[in-house]
Amino acid sequence: MERKIALITGATSGIGQATARILAAENWNLILTGRRKERLDALVDELNKKYNTEVLALCFDVRDKQQVIANLGTLPEAWQNIDLLMNNAGLASGLEPIQDGDFEDWDKMIDTNIKGLLYVTHTVFPYLKARGKGLIINLGSIAGKETYPNGGVYCATKHAVDSLSKAMRIDMLPFGIKVSQICPGAVETEFSEVRFHGDEQRAEAVYKGFEPLHADDIAEVVSYLVNLPDHVCINDMMVLPKAQASAYVMYKK
Repeated sequence: MERKIALITGATSGIGQATARILAAENWNLILTGRRKERLDALVDELNKKYNTEVLALCFDVRDKQQVIANLGTLPEAWQNIDLLMNNAGLASGLEPIQDGDFEDWDKMIDTNIKGLLYVTHTVFPYLKARGKGLIINLGSIAGKETYPNGGVYCATKHAVDSLSKAMRIDMLPFGIKVSQICPGAVETEFSEVRFHGDEQRAEAVYKGFEPLHADDIAEVVSYLVNLPDHVCINDMMVLPKAQASAYVMYKK
């Protein structure tokens, strides 16, 4: 049987990396993108050796429209039959009230979380349209459902992802393309370290006193979605750790 193909952005860490591993174990071939070439190369080597998976690694930044088009707009023919596009690349940068926010943090979040998702989806769409099927998974967040203190711009970008996911579901309907959104709560990845600009001590404190979600947990959700019958589409999923009830209500021991 011909292997399915998944395109995962932001595959060099966290949820993207975990998803690459679980799909490789399920005999998918992978197009993996990321900004950190050494990590990308290491992941490709691991997946090749462990799962005998074919991987096309593309090192670029989804914020750069021309790089997106250059890398994804002219995929080799053997890689154009994409079954899954996972818009995973995203980040939070900074945690301050609007009046104290940093413009560079704002630009980074808006350009990655919103514009990058749009650039990638627009560029990959023709491959999905040509096949008349496929699944797009957008990685949202509980921050796209609830706004929490000091997270205004990040929450705004994830609210945009929520709205865009709904719009894509409508726009892709005539082409047989499914659109799902996964909205995790607290997941212990590099998320907080990136948010706090490399402050590991501050990042570690976020997850103390409770068991957060792990990247593998969300990868399992992706696996569930891609293995559903073709006629079934789950539009939206919110996944929280047991100890979390809302964006800012957690039970910590």
